[in-house]
Amino acid sequence: MKYGVVIFPSKKLQDLVNSYRKRYDSHYALIPPHLTLKSAFEATDDRIKEIADQLESISKKYKPFQLNVTKVSSFQPVNNVIYLKVEPNEAIEGLHQALHDNFFNDTSDYAFIPHITLGQNLSDDEHSDVLNQLKMLNITHEEEIDRFHLLYQLENGQWTVYETFRLGKEQ
Repeated sequence: MKYGVVIFPSKKLQDLVNSYRKRYDSHYALIPPHLTLKSAFEATDDRIKEIADQLESISKKYKPFQLNVTKVSSFQPVNNVIYLKVEPNEAIEGLHQALHDNFFNDTSDYAFIPHITLGQNLSDDEHSDVLNQLKMLNITHEEEIDRFHLLYQLENGQWTVYETFRLGKEQ
């Protein structure tokens, strides 16, 4: 089964992001707006229990932190993804690092750029038009993050929460 680890922002930010995702993101119906800490990976039922225990240990090492969204940006020319840029901080980078170096013992295919996707799988022309439009918006947002989530993928492609981990707290 496929699993992943994400941070879900507040409903307020999710509503804003979804107002664009429903038009520009082909994965809109599959997963709510999120910041990916560990992209999709395969695990057995037995292994996922071990992973959940490790995630619980990791969550206790980090305190709640501020998530700051500062602007609209894009991964072009690598791919046509438009996103809200999340300012990196020690907690986000530490969580990402813990899930790659000390935990899964793997490296990511891409440099870690904290973000929340607004649009993807757009044609070059559509990407250019939408990006220029969204860059004119003054989107800034700040909120406290106090948890992250282990998700699993259903047979229909949708993602749902397997377990939630509160930062800095005994479970």
